[in-house]
Amino acid sequence: MAAQEEAGRMNDKQGQALIRLVRKTIMEKLKLPVPSLLEASSADYWLARGFQDKRGVFVTLHRAGQLRGCIGSLAPAASIVEGVRGNAINAAFNDSRFSPVTAEEFAEIDVEVSILSAVQPLSYDGADDLLAGLRPGIDGVIIKKGAASATFLPQVWEQLPGAEGFLSHLCQKAGLPADEWRRGELEVSIYQVQCFTEERRVST
Repeated sequence: MAAQEEAGRMNDKQGQALIRLVRKTIMEKLKLPVPSLLEASSADYWLARGFQDKRGVFVTLHRAGQLRGCIGSLAPAASIVEGVRGNAINAAFNDSRFSPVTAEEFAEIDVEVSILSAVQPLSYDGADDLLAGLRPGIDGVIIKKGAASATFLPQVWEQLPGAEGFLSHLCQKAGLPADEWRRGELEVSIYQVQCFTEERRVST
């Protein structure tokens, strides 16, 4: 299992290529000129080096440190490169919590790409067992009850470091009472991510 996960990991160079792909995809949608730096090195670049592996992918946008859009797919229904392209558009223009990103603000947008591991069900017996089974800062969490469901990426632990608060906010995101996780009736699954953030060049 560990060997399989390690084999599927992307290196930093690949991660930064995906970041550039997000920026290029959004700039094209905004009809902004795309710098040559954002172009792939060759037409078949995205057909090699693991980019065609099918994985869950999330694209997150921030502006001035605040969330500006986040959309992704938990299931490995498409290749990494297809998932990044599609979720770049969705995060920028189709996140219902935000107005669409504009050309005027795009230079202030920071990009983050998360590549997901396989989703695994988490068995637990009661609220205390659920709290003990989560690894803050490591596990992304999916909850589901009936038609209600929601997920938080592992990065959300940075804002909600306590497991109780994390689960309460996740329940609210799903449209459930904040204490729903205490009842022991939620379907809970976990996953991990490989997260890439944008390398910004600083002028001096």
